[in-house]
Amino acid sequence: MDKALVSPQNKLIYINKPSITQLEIEYVNDAITNGWGDKCYDYIYKFEKSFSDYLQVKHSMTTGSCTGAIHVALMAMGIKAGDEVIVPDLTWIASVAPIKYIGATPVFVDVLEETWCIDPQKIEQAITPKTKAIIAVHLYGNMCEMDEIMALSKKHNLLVLEDAAEALGSEYKNKKAGSLGDIAAFSFHGTKTFSTGEGGMLVTNNIKLYERSKVINDHGRDPKDPESKMFWMREYGYKYKMSNMQAAMGCAQISRAQELVNRKRQIFALYKELLKDVKGQINAEPSYVINSCWLPTFVFDKIIKFDREAFFKFMAERKINSRPFFYPITTLPMFDRKPENTVSYDIYHRAINLPSYHDLTDSEIKYVAESLKEFLAKNN
Repeated sequence: MDKALVSPQNKLIYINKPSITQLEIEYVNDAITNGWGDKCYDYIYKFEKSFSDYLQVKHSMTTGSCTGAIHVALMAMGIKAGDEVIVPDLTWIASVAPIKYIGATPVFVDVLEETWCIDPQKIEQAITPKTKAIIAVHLYGNMCEMDEIMALSKKHNLLVLEDAAEALGSEYKNKKAGSLGDIAAFSFHGTKTFSTGEGGMLVTNNIKLYERSKVINDHGRDPKDPESKMFWMREYGYKYKMSNMQAAMGCAQISRAQELVNRKRQIFALYKELLKDVKGQINAEPSYVINSCWLPTFVFDKIIKFDREAFFKFMAERKINSRPFFYPITTLPMFDRKPENTVSYDIYHRAINLPSYHDLTDSEIKYVAESLKEFLAKNN
């Protein structure tokens, strides 16, 4: 291998990490120093307002995680034990676990081969009298076919929850991911394009869903009650709250939104150019989509001999972090298998994620791409 392609100082190339500037440090320092007493929610309110403005939605509510946002959203939507919620089989467990928290039933359907996102035709085939909602997961920055999904929801009187954890900054027909369904959830985990270390956001244009979410997420307290009833709860609730310090970091990150998304797209574009001769498929971007490219993902063609575990070992020896594609949820031991979800069951074992943190240099990206191609050359 060309020594010029080795990463500087032979350092570890991470799969992802946040972009931290002096602005994030200043905001968090201010929150730690001054964000107490009557200022303890200042950055939270500012972050929620800035996030709504960015997405062009009416309401945003910070949460401690995207999982928490999904749980609250499902409850606000009125999902109850015994109800069915349609979800893609190919996703991260956080899209599904909150359904089980409630005692509802996840109904797993297959994904589209081009985008790895939920297949609208399979959704319609799975609808029963017990179906109450659809979770549309925008996987790895790819966008679901939202026009078709929303049409189905209207036809069958269902609600749509967008799991946009991995698609912050992606757009579908000039609308941001998270602004297209009835309600949506985002993640600000340390690996995401925008980060608060941990955290999430629930967004909606529906005032009833928003107000219900606020009650559920505050131990069952209703903000419409008078201040004299500060500790009065009308019902059981939850506490998936974000701290003011996390929100301070979020305020800095959202102010840099376009910069952060643009850098992700630049990294992806270089990978795409460098890997253009490798037989396979990389993140989809139809003409009506802008993909924020959270994680560059490669699905190798079936004709390529590919051993995932051997690949990860090979890359680790070269100090490169890489990740496997998500397992289909129905291959996990707590669920019944659904091999009829043929695309989901076929894709995952021949697919990987590549490093894409914002400070990744072009020489490091080239090193990763050349290492990938070296592995394939040795094994094919």
